[in-house]
Amino acid sequence: MHSSLYPEFRDRLEEKAHELMAALRDRDAIAIERTPDAIDEWATAADREMSARALQSGSELLRQVRMALEAIDDGVYGICVSCMEEISLKRLRAIPWAARCVHCQEKEDVARPPELFPEAA
Repeated sequence: MHSSLYPEFRDRLEEKAHELMAALRDRDAIAIERTPDAIDEWATAADREMSARALQSGSELLRQVRMALEAIDDGVYGICVSCMEEISLKRLRAIPWAARCVHCQEKEDVARPPELFPEAA
């Protein structure tokens, strides 16, 4: 990838990192509260679970954004970590923190499908 495009992606990645860090700082939504009503407790627990999952997802995305920023610093941004080929500009413009090309990401997704309902397992 041409290093002349790095500033475009660095700016977008840094903006995303700041956004994610601000969201992750707001952890009050996970606080445990006792309510006298069992239904309210259930609803609060469900809200807390959703907040915890959002926090986990945000943390993972922040990790990916930071890795992309490190790749820019190392001069390897835009190179697929699996096949070592260039990641298309179209993909990077859509997902600037992408570490894999579309083909390798599809293979990764098939090999490791997302857990939609992990508590059901």
